[in-house]
Amino acid sequence: MLRRFLAIGLSAVSLSAASIAPVQSQTVQSQTVQSQTVQSPQESPKWVRHVIHEGEQAMTAVAGDFTGDGLPDVISDVGDKTQLFVAPNWDEVTLDQHSGSKRYIHSECFDIDGDGDLDYIGARYNPGQIIWLEQPAKGATQRWQKRLIDDTVHGIHGLIKGDVDGDGHFDLLATSAQPKPPYPESLAWFRVPKNPRSSDRWTPHIFANQDAPGLTHYIGVGDVNGDGRLDAATGAKGGPQATSQGAWFAWWEASALPKTAWKKHLISDTEPGATNIHPADVNADGTMDFVASRGHGKGVVWFEGPTWQRHDIDAEIQEPHCLVVVDMDADGDLDAATCAFGSKQAAWYENDGKGRFQKHVVGENQESYDIRAIDMDRDGDLDLLIAGRGSNNIVWYENTK
Repeated sequence: MLRRFLAIGLSAVSLSAASIAPVQSQTVQSQTVQSQTVQSPQESPKWVRHVIHEGEQAMTAVAGDFTGDGLPDVISDVGDKTQLFVAPNWDEVTLDQHSGSKRYIHSECFDIDGDGDLDYIGARYNPGQIIWLEQPAKGATQRWQKRLIDDTVHGIHGLIKGDVDGDGHFDLLATSAQPKPPYPESLAWFRVPKNPRSSDRWTPHIFANQDAPGLTHYIGVGDVNGDGRLDAATGAKGGPQATSQGAWFAWWEASALPKTAWKKHLISDTEPGATNIHPADVNADGTMDFVASRGHGKGVVWFEGPTWQRHDIDAEIQEPHCLVVVDMDADGDLDAATCAFGSKQAAWYENDGKGRFQKHVVGENQESYDIRAIDMDRDGDLDLLIAGRGSNNIVWYENTK
């Protein structure tokens, strides 16, 4: 069986359900405690910045071996095309051509058709559409076949893979943030069909039925309450673009029958600009916590389970729209990393294992919308891949420590 994922992106951290104490199900409003972040001096040695592409806006980027040569390649939407950037020279191959501004705002990748290679999934925000591109035998030279997953959920800002139904295979979760039928302000998951190459579309299972208002963004998954099932969490930014109440973080407790509605638990309802949240045992006490960011506001925080007391990780960083929660330094605890489009700064936060974080600046003058943690140079440590929306680039920062 696939292990339960606690971090978004290609580098994910797993934690056995048996080691997690169940979290109490009461709903509470979080209170802020004094910041526990320590600002670090300038990194030495510095992280090295590598440019994959520049001159065009990029909203999302994923990395993986898309050509079968063992090297991490990158797929991203730039301009009006979905491009494969082939390592190590980042030669460009067009996989999909869009009309107008119908680019993909977020993406995922896993082996959809069971042939042993990585396929690509892209999501368009509004009107909603999720597609997958089948990796051919020769990914750098042969045509990638495009197939529809869904066009009934609208306002898809976040995608994430996870084994929802416990069958040992990845499923796909997505937000449906827009107040548009047939699934307004909801959350959905999709099981890969038995024959995905011949399926017209995948069936959406609405686990948060019209109870995710206020423009939800990205999804985090993990076994929050220790019952062996994959739960989900998200945040809604609120603000003038929202037609209903947002500014909250919440998690949904998976049902024993995952195709039915899941139970919603509020984490905090005072989070303006809420975008990203991932379950993680931050302080190693056996109870699940959450790490979150307010990507249309300010700050990276963590919520301590079971009462969801809020702790600042970085109270000042502006618009940290992306977030990964992963063991960046391989010391056995979970750290965090982001790139903030307001502060134009990439950083990772080193956890001491007890929930006290030290900030390490990775890069300056870099804007972003999406971040992934992956070993780009195959040297055994995690690097950071960033899709730069305002920076009009795709870059990766090499971990040289």
